[in-house]
Amino acid sequence: MNKIFTSLTTALLLGNSATASAAATVDLTVKGRITPNACQLQLANGGAVDHGKLAAKDLNIEEITVLDQYRRQLSVRCEGPTLLALNTVDNQAGSALVPSLHGLGLVNGSEKLGYLAFSLADPVSESGPMRPIVSGNKGATWNTGTAVTHGLLTSVTHAENPRHTPVAITTLDAQLVFYTYIAPSNTLTLTEEVPLDGDVTLEMKYL
Repeated sequence: MNKIFTSLTTALLLGNSATASAAATVDLTVKGRITPNACQLQLANGGAVDHGKLAAKDLNIEEITVLDQYRRQLSVRCEGPTLLALNTVDNQAGSALVPSLHGLGLVNGSEKLGYLAFSLADPVSESGPMRPIVSGNKGATWNTGTAVTHGLLTSVTHAENPRHTPVAITTLDAQLVFYTYIAPSNTLTLTEEVPLDGDVTLEMKYL
């Protein structure tokens, strides 16, 4: 999903009549940028992972159960050098056992089944190996990190670049790693078949 965001800011003064008359006009500002280089994001197998059927008796009773990792090839193709980042939208918001990650749905409407996490691995651009970096403040500052999640922007820089700043890329190939965790079985009602229902949207944003 490619998005260009604009921001609309307005100030409104409320108060007595004297204050209101002093604010007869309000300035509005609209900001944004239009990039000449469109990018396309693709994920192998449509980004789907299927763990198959899991026996409830095989889950850890008092600890998190860690399922097998999966990898899906991720590719980005741009019309020219472009600054971009990835993040996610959790379509199962409120069901994650770890709120900063992604939910797997609820059991009996209230029991959190577990959580899903992602990371970006082995990124390579047209100029060679890259290094994942993340920002938790909408791109104001960046640090080394591989997580791909909501609340973060994940971008890339040159592998040997000492600065934690994104670089423009035309192509990017990487692995998106899936990590799936199931809550302790003693916190879940598992008398009937329960689906793992992770549903996440991966977004690409222009910086």
